[in-house]
Amino acid sequence: METRDLHLMTGWIAMLLGVVVGAMIGLLFHDDNWAGGYQSWRRRMMRLGHISLFGIGFINLMFGLTLRAVTVPDSHAGVASVAFVIGMIAMPLCCFLAAWRKPFRHFFPVPVVSILVGIVTLLLGWSRT
Repeated sequence: METRDLHLMTGWIAMLLGVVVGAMIGLLFHDDNWAGGYQSWRRRMMRLGHISLFGIGFINLMFGLTLRAVTVPDSHAGVASVAFVIGMIAMPLCCFLAAWRKPFRHFFPVPVVSILVGIVTLLLGWSRT
């Protein structure tokens, strides 16, 4: 599968997961005290995990479309691709793990740095063409 197609597929899978996860946790949102209440750490982390599926899924969609529209060297596209996939998996995982056990919050640099590396690598590669 071409890198651009992989990211279009990854983006849409993330959107689907965002809807499914939102529906699952949404079944319990009517209870003001669920997961410690609206302002609790657990509930905030679950909301962040849910929305990260859409947000980073959108980044993957845009990356796939960008690779169709502009020339980016294969070396840069490859590094950015791996970084975006790691970020796509790691961010919601970190959010939900941190909601479960607070010490997992220390893993947040993994998805943040991954997405940062992906964006910077894409921009550097794009600027060299």
